[in-house]
Amino acid sequence: MNIRPIHTEQDYQDALKSVAPLFDNEPEPGTPEGDYLEVMITLIEAYEAKHFPVDLPNPVDAIRFRMEQSGLSAADLMPAIGRQNRVYEVLNGKRPLTLPMIWKLHDMFGIPAESLIKPVKAG
Repeated sequence: MNIRPIHTEQDYQDALKSVAPLFDNEPEPGTPEGDYLEVMITLIEAYEAKHFPVDLPNPVDAIRFRMEQSGLSAADLMPAIGRQNRVYEVLNGKRPLTLPMIWKLHDMFGIPAESLIKPVKAG
């Protein structure tokens, strides 16, 4: 078992190649192969988080994604956002979300609060 930190793109590619065969026939946890896979995945994830950070969607995109995913209409958002014209103002980027709206959207629809608090430029 050759485990070492991932410092370079080549190290990253080598690490991916070393674990790829283990995904087709995943080893049992607690076995040497299972431990190797677990450690390598941790190293790969750490490298990816540092070098390929994923930016959160803006609040409007997060809301629209949940609407599409759950088959929601603008009217379904009214309990969380307010009157229908206010819902459209939010969806069109004309009105920012308030803290109560953010909590209600998070609680009612499971939209991650981190996505809802990201600042949006008014349109």
